[in-house]
Amino acid sequence: MLYNGKGVMFLANNIVNIRQELSEQVGKEVKLTAYESRNRVIEHTGVLSSTYPSIFVIDLDNDRDSVDRVSYSYIDILTGSVELKFN
Repeated sequence: MLYNGKGVMFLANNIVNIRQELSEQVGKEVKLTAYESRNRVIEHTGVLSSTYPSIFVIDLDNDRDSVDRVSYSYIDILTGSVELKFN
């Protein structure tokens, strides 16, 4: 799911819409919530640095994380495995 800074959900019903919305948000601060296996939830904050045909990349704030950046597929948003909230 994609949310803007006011908590309004973007229409993200297909990969083309998701890719287009993310391309418009490049350079903006984002809060990432990833739902992984065994009820494990990972939360990060960072900046959406780039989008590619199959993935998008987020540069993380290095307060507590040892990883500098993460990448996810647009399908992760479509299936609900990843949520993005833009500030």
